[in-house]
Amino acid sequence: MKLHVLPLIVLAAFPVAAQKEKIAEIQRDMLLMQDQIRALQRSQDEKLAAMQVLLQQTLEAANKANTAVAVLDSALTARLKEQEKMVGAPVANLGSKVDTMANDFAGVRESITDLSARLGKLQNQITDINSAIKTLQAPPPPPPPAANPNGPPAGVTAESLYNSAMRDKTAGNSDLAIEGYQSYLKWFGNTDLAPNAQYYIGEVKYLKGDYDGALQAFDTLLEKYPDNAKICDAMLQKGRALVKAGFKAEARQEFTSLIKKCPTHESASKAKTELAALGVPARAPARNSRKR
Repeated sequence: MKLHVLPLIVLAAFPVAAQKEKIAEIQRDMLLMQDQIRALQRSQDEKLAAMQVLLQQTLEAANKANTAVAVLDSALTARLKEQEKMVGAPVANLGSKVDTMANDFAGVRESITDLSARLGKLQNQITDINSAIKTLQAPPPPPPPAANPNGPPAGVTAESLYNSAMRDKTAGNSDLAIEGYQSYLKWFGNTDLAPNAQYYIGEVKYLKGDYDGALQAFDTLLEKYPDNAKICDAMLQKGRALVKAGFKAEARQEFTSLIKKCPTHESASKAKTELAALGVPARAPARNSRKR
């Protein structure tokens, strides 16, 4: 009540004309303020409407994008499944064929290794026959002096002793063959067939499975008769004995040395086959870590 009376008291304090002018001025200010408020409200309404339109457009674009992505994902998934069906079967068939070829190759490799072993035995038999022919054709050496206590027993000649050892070897009498060859080396160690006897000692021990004894025999041949025709064969058999004994690194070195020393010899070709079986190519020899 006091708040309403106060303007009336204030107005009563001014002249009537001044009061009217003041009221008109206040009314103008109020009208101006109302116009500004309406303009501001209209501007805000327009901006809000524009924002709503933009928001609606954004939502529509997002929905369209989601739809396009879903369609693309579905198409891509279907395409991948189709490609998997088209490619999966040939790849599986190819893998099966590769496995079959690998098995066939392993069989061929084993056959080649077996064939090489048989050829090696055949070559040894041919060498034995040639040695026997040379022995038969060669004149018998003169008998040693009777006073020599280290000489052979009476009636024992180099030819008969060597041929007897060869017969025992062919018949499979390994111990008798080794004993015969050792006796031959003891009494006729300077003859032409002495390197052959030393070689056959190693070969017989190899066939018996005495790989350490075979290695010793071949090392003796390589050291005592370095320029003999049996050197290449001895290196080949030594490499094989090293493989059997578990010294594969030394075997690789022996085969490589053989290829370098006897490049045109048949044993060099066999050494390459042995290297291939060990999984390494033929190359220049490295230093042999196993002392002969």
